[in-house]
Amino acid sequence: MGSNRNEKNMKAVVFTLGCKVNGCESASLISGLKSLGYDVTDKLGYADLYIINTCAVTAEAEKKSRQTVARARKFNKSAKIIVTGCASQHSPDDFLKKEGVTLVTGANAKDRIIEEINEVGFRKFDDEGYYEKYLPENPSRTRAYIKVQDGCNNFCSYCIIPYLRGRSRSRKPENVVAEIQRLSPLEAVITGINLSAYNYENIGLKGLIDRLIDVNCRIRLGSLEVGIITEEFLSALKNLKNFAPHFHLSLQSGSNKVLKSMNRRYDRETYIEKCNLIRKYFPSAAITTDIIVGYSTETEEDFLDSVNLCKEVKFADVHCFPYSKREGTVGAKLKELPSSVKDARMDVLLAVKKELKENFINNYIGKTLSFVPEEVENGYTVGYTDNYIRVYVKGEIPLKECDIQLIEGFLDGATAKIV
Repeated sequence: MGSNRNEKNMKAVVFTLGCKVNGCESASLISGLKSLGYDVTDKLGYADLYIINTCAVTAEAEKKSRQTVARARKFNKSAKIIVTGCASQHSPDDFLKKEGVTLVTGANAKDRIIEEINEVGFRKFDDEGYYEKYLPENPSRTRAYIKVQDGCNNFCSYCIIPYLRGRSRSRKPENVVAEIQRLSPLEAVITGINLSAYNYENIGLKGLIDRLIDVNCRIRLGSLEVGIITEEFLSALKNLKNFAPHFHLSLQSGSNKVLKSMNRRYDRETYIEKCNLIRKYFPSAAITTDIIVGYSTETEEDFLDSVNLCKEVKFADVHCFPYSKREGTVGAKLKELPSSVKDARMDVLLAVKKELKENFINNYIGKTLSFVPEEVENGYTVGYTDNYIRVYVKGEIPLKECDIQLIEGFLDGATAKIV
C-alpha cells in the first residue's frame, strides 16, 4: 500500500464471508477503493490488495475466514492483506500472526480502512459519516441490499455478534430512501444485524416502511424478530404497493425450555401465532427461519419440538446449522453435546427442510407469480419470485420485473415461462 505505486494499475479484491450486512459493507469498501483508482472485484484472484471481510457467527465461519486469508496470499505473496469484520474483532491475534497480513481491524472499524489506505499517499476524502460516504455504486445485478441498521442489544446466550458489532444503531430514514432512489434497483432488500431493532430518533421499522411507500421498486425485508410482527406492522407492509411477501422469522428452537435457555424473548405458542397472523395478511407468504441444532440444553424431546413446529408452520425453507460454542457468551459455559448427536439431528432436520421446501414450491406449480431476474446462468435467466422461489427461465430475457408461470421443480427452485 505504498504511495509509490500507480493507483490506476492497482488491482484489489474485496472478499466477503457471512451475512448480508457484511455484503453491504463490502459494497461500500468497493466504492471507496474505486474512488481511489483501484480496479476492484469481489472474486478471489491475483491482486495488489486484498480486503477480507470475515464472519464469526460460528467456529466454522471463523475457520473459513482464516483459510481465505491463506488463499489470498497464494495468488500474490507480495500483496497487502487487510482483514476486517467479526472474526478479526473476535480473534485479532489469529490474523495478526498470519504472514502477509498488513492490517487487522474489527467489525466497527471498517469505516477507517479507506482512510488508512488514503493516508499513505492517495487522494483525500472529506469527513462525512461512513454510511453516506462510500455508498455502493449501481448494483451489477438487479437486487440491491440496503443496510439500515447495525448492532444488537439482545445478547442471546449462544450469540457472539452483540459483543463484536456493539449496540443497535440505525440510519436516517431519508438517507435510506435516497440510496434506493439513487441505485434504482428492481428489488431493494432492507437489511440489518437486527432489523427489527431499527430506531432512528423514535422512528421504528414501521416508520421506515411508511417512508418507502413511494419507492419505485420491489421491497423485501431481511431477517425479522418475532416481536415486530403485529397487526399494525403487517398493515403497513400491506400498504406498500410492491412488497415481496417473504418473512424470514428467526426461530432457533421449537422448545420453550431451550428458548428460555437461549434468552430468546418468545415461546413456541407466540411464534406459531405470529406465523398465522402473517398468513392472515399475506396468504401466499413464504415464511423461512433459522434453527440451531444441538444447543447444549437440547434433549431429544426438545429437538422433536423443533421438528414438529417446522411441520406445523410449513416453512418454505429452513436454514439449520449445528450449535457452535462461542467463547465469551453465556452459552459457552455449558457443556456441549457430542458432535455425533448434533450430526444425527442435523440429518433429520435437513430431510424435513427438503420436504418442506419441495412442498412449498409444488403449491405454486402452474400459478403465475411476479419475478425479478438477476443474472444469466448456464443457459437460464435466474432470479426470485416475490415469495422467494428461485426461478429458472430458459434462455436470456430482459432484466426487468415480469410475470412468470412455474412449470416444474428444478434444482433449488423451479423452471418457469414468461406469461
